[in-house]
Amino acid sequence: MGKRQSRPWIVSDELWSLIEPLLPEPGPKLVAGRPRVPDRQALCGILFVLHTGIQWEYLPQELGFGSGMTCWRRLAAWNEAGVWEKLHLVLLKKLRSAKQLDWSRAVIDSSHVRAARRGPKAGPARSIVHGRAASTTSSPTVRASRSRCR
Repeated sequence: MGKRQSRPWIVSDELWSLIEPLLPEPGPKLVAGRPRVPDRQALCGILFVLHTGIQWEYLPQELGFGSGMTCWRRLAAWNEAGVWEKLHLVLLKKLRSAKQLDWSRAVIDSSHVRAARRGPKAGPARSIVHGRAASTTSSPTVRASRSRCR
């Protein structure tokens, strides 16, 4: 989506044109107060926090992204609205149509993709060591036991 920038938290016009239609409409303002931070600025604030790793509360006000709490709330609302999943699908479609997807390094994990057919049923796992294993959750000593009262 364009050249790599020195400030990756700044959203390009091209990327914003893909993201903006996916964002939910803000609800009516219930109380008077500060004007709502524009979504694009809030997104830049979110990306700044994720890129730099700073805590939300330390997002510098001088950058113009709104407060860290504002950006955090916007991120939570967008997560709940499924914005990121929709954006993922839009970007995949765009990359597919441009033939820019490289599937040679793709991995499918059974925890994410259900198997179409059942494999052979496995029996119960057997231990390879004879005898009982040592307990790691209890100790015969008085000092380590939580069950004894003094």
